[in-house]
Amino acid sequence: MAQRKDVPFDIRERTFLFGVRVVKFVRTLPRDVAGVELARQLIRSGTSIGANVEEADGAESTKDKIHKLAIGRKEGKESRLWLRTIREAEISKSPEIDELIAECLEIVKILSAMINNLGKSE
Repeated sequence: MAQRKDVPFDIRERTFLFGVRVVKFVRTLPRDVAGVELARQLIRSGTSIGANVEEADGAESTKDKIHKLAIGRKEGKESRLWLRTIREAEISKSPEIDELIAECLEIVKILSAMINNLGKSE
């Protein structure tokens, strides 16, 4: 699979940029009850992916690194749920939603591969 030129190879940078995109997207959501609550959930999970990847980079052991990457993966799956909910409930009709969902899925797959590879080396 060829590396897309529009996304960084480094997972730390990629998850950071995903978090930034989530923050910018959330600012476009309506300020009604549904928009605010979904925005809060998405902000927490979407920015947490990168935070956990950063923590994994400074992990004290392989087991600790796997654990932090697994939390990042879990947050990625949660972010995908909130994005799909926003799309299907028509909270926003922005084409950015589909792009964010696709990026989220790719990040989850990358984190899964990293976890699997680290688990084999343990």
